[in-house]
Amino acid sequence: MDKLKNKVAVITGGSSGIGLATAKEFIANGAKVVIFGRNKQSLDEITKELGSMCYGIQGDVTNISDLEKLYTDTKSKFGGIDIVFVNVGQGKLAPIAETSETFFDEMINVNLKGAYFSLQKAIAHLNPNASIIITTSWLNEIGFGGSSLLSASKAALRSVVRVANAELASQGIRVNAVSPGPIGTPFWGKIGLSDDVLQGAAEAITNQTALKRFGQPEEVAKAVLFLASNDSSYITGHEIAVDGGINQV
Repeated sequence: MDKLKNKVAVITGGSSGIGLATAKEFIANGAKVVIFGRNKQSLDEITKELGSMCYGIQGDVTNISDLEKLYTDTKSKFGGIDIVFVNVGQGKLAPIAETSETFFDEMINVNLKGAYFSLQKAIAHLNPNASIIITTSWLNEIGFGGSSLLSASKAALRSVVRVANAELASQGIRVNAVSPGPIGTPFWGKIGLSDDVLQGAAEAITNQTALKRFGQPEEVAKAVLFLASNDSSYITGHEIAVDGGINQV
């Protein structure tokens, strides 16, 4: 399996869930992977687990200087960058009527600003024919109670993908999105719901999904691999849903 042989990939939010599963998938396909995250202990543990093909850089996507360092350090260590997976995100919920300005700023800073500048700061360091993949969400297409900021930020990123595609296509750089549906990751434990409410929500979501189950991070990673590789060489500006059919039935 060498679909990414000799490629260099950067993954933001790569220390758990979809990001970690994608890092493993990329490495299995021959890529050198740089994982960017805030928790040094987690980064150290993951890089030890994944071996010499993985390198961790500590930082925060809401800090522009950290992002600049991410890409300059990556280029210094490995040369130019072939793949960027902008995967970092925060999924807390709150009704519109109860959303504070502080909560608004926190969500938008991570999910929109952080992702936007993760993309922007990468551009100068990309090799020709590079591939950028941004994580959106199935929630950007529906009205899920409490998800106004999560949904809005992910919908904004869908628009950013289209615009970045228009701006970068002349350089041979492809920009696409992967839109996960309900996936079994630590995300669900961080959205701010009590255990009983969370269980009820999970059951309701499962019943709405055509395949009647939550997906696994590895299933999303396969879609990201497709978008990162030459298998998708004529696909750009698109959003691939990995959602078990939740928005189709």
